[in-house]
Amino acid sequence: MTLLEVKNVSAGYGAGPNILDGASLAIERGKTYCIIGPNGAGKSTLLRTICGLLRPRAGTIALAGQRIDRLRPDQILTRGICFVPQDRSLFPDMSVAENLQMGGYTLRDRGVLAARIAAVLAMFPVLADKRAQRARTLSGGQQQMLAMARALLLEPQVILLDEPSIGLAPQIVSQVFEAIARLREAGKTLIIVEQNARKGLEHADRGCVLDLGETRIEGPAQTLLADPRIEELYLGKRRARPEPRA
Repeated sequence: MTLLEVKNVSAGYGAGPNILDGASLAIERGKTYCIIGPNGAGKSTLLRTICGLLRPRAGTIALAGQRIDRLRPDQILTRGICFVPQDRSLFPDMSVAENLQMGGYTLRDRGVLAARIAAVLAMFPVLADKRAQRARTLSGGQQQMLAMARALLLEPQVILLDEPSIGLAPQIVSQVFEAIARLREAGKTLIIVEQNARKGLEHADRGCVLDLGETRIEGPAQTLLADPRIEELYLGKRRARPEPRA
């Protein structure tokens, strides 16, 4: 069942040219999608357009059959689309617990908020251990987990993750993708834009190649990983291991 449909969307910034130029995407409920492509292809722009930070110049975006492309970002958020940007947008001098409380500020029932905070802390135990610690003192990976946990508080229908591993050390990247795997196992609908294309596709159900603002290739993530064209252009060929000496 298609939950989110992006159809022939064009968008750009200010009076500048289109960054997206007819992009299309159909997202099924409970699936994880990874969007890959070269720098400047429009990947992050697509996420910003879906969540309402940019308004499409053409095309439509629909959530559960209802158009959302003319709504404000706060209206799109209340309908169930949550955006986690590259900078994570945490409150650095607030504690982990306070950041989570701020993430659920629209929830009027404090009991519901407390229950949801307990649930996300159970999903991310490292945050439970550091709930009194200021966000700015967390590692990059822990900050990314906090941003994801905060997004879950509103029980969104779709979570948009923009470059979740950017600027992180390899060991920390693994921790972030372990967190993404937990969200995937929990049946969350995720759209990930990821610079580490191979890692992103390995943790996705389906993949999409965006280039020059258009959807070029879309299909099962494992199929894209095995495609020689995708490997050469976007994944980087793996070096063959040297033959052992006799």
